[in-house]
Amino acid sequence: MNIIITGASQGIGYAIAETFAKAGYNLFLCSKTPANIKAAGEQLIAAYPNATIQYQAADLSQKEQCVNFIDWCLQKGKPHILINNAGFFLPGNIADEAPETLEQQMASNLYSAYHTTRAVLPVMIQNGNGHIFNICSIASLQAYANGGSYSISKFALLGFSKNLRLELKDKGIKVTAICPGATYTNSWRGSGVEEARIMEANDIAKMIFAAAHLSPQAVVEDIVMRPQLGDL
Repeated sequence: MNIIITGASQGIGYAIAETFAKAGYNLFLCSKTPANIKAAGEQLIAAYPNATIQYQAADLSQKEQCVNFIDWCLQKGKPHILINNAGFFLPGNIADEAPETLEQQMASNLYSAYHTTRAVLPVMIQNGNGHIFNICSIASLQAYANGGSYSISKFALLGFSKNLRLELKDKGIKVTAICPGATYTNSWRGSGVEEARIMEANDIAKMIFAAAHLSPQAVVEDIVMRPQLGDL
């Protein structure tokens, strides 16, 4: 089975890649920074020799690079699962955040998923099967202080997921939106928040892996995950 994972060099994306690599799947990974995706890819290759792991640097905020990355993946095999994880967080308030913040957040958090999905869909539709996971956020469900354009982009990503689900349900293609709360990744290091207070990246990866292994007639449409003690 061929698994495409974007934003796979660290955090939740890397945890997802590692979970599927442990199970021996064929992985096609990308991330924006060449050195980071190379380091992550080589680490996974060394740790999980039973998996086939290939990687490529791609800035998915750029439409052309989305299309080129998916073309590269399709040349290597039929896609079964696409996990749209690429994106990043810029804090701020709508009234005074830096110029171009909305454009940057939409390009990285929404358009990346939109263009990679559109590039892979013709083949999935032709094959009559597939599963698309979009890594949304608690910020997709509820506004919060200092969320600004990030929250706008994540609300849009959830809307994109719901439209995809409606359009693809009779074509054999599943769509799952993942809405995690605070998850311990590099962005939390040095924040003063204890690691034990928030979720592990592996928690998200395990849920995706489980949702990907249901019978063909079942789909988990939405997964909402929060730390046991609630949002921060």
